[in-house]
Amino acid sequence: MEGKYLITTEKYFTAPDGFSYQAVWGDVKIVEDSVLGVKTNRNSANWYAVVGGNGKEIIIAGCQIFYAVKSENKPYTGRVRDWHTADNGSVVENERPTKIYIAE
Repeated sequence: MEGKYLITTEKYFTAPDGFSYQAVWGDVKIVEDSVLGVKTNRNSANWYAVVGGNGKEIIIAGCQIFYAVKSENKPYTGRVRDWHTADNGSVVENERPTKIYIAE
């Protein structure tokens, strides 16, 4: 993998800004488990994706990556439209903050 990617993770993570995200965008470099200074076993991830740069990098275990979309352009990070179903079954539309962490 070379270039910038939008990576969706299995679970939410907390970024350095204190907010929770479920995706990260930035330059990607794939590394082995030695990046964390520990040797993992067969029950753990043995490769990681380092995403971002300029001190905003995030390291994601390979087993936590759901999707990787090549995207050289920075994704939209403003408020986004979302929806959920109410108890009565109706659809409620709303706006929410982005779930994408920009790691650059």
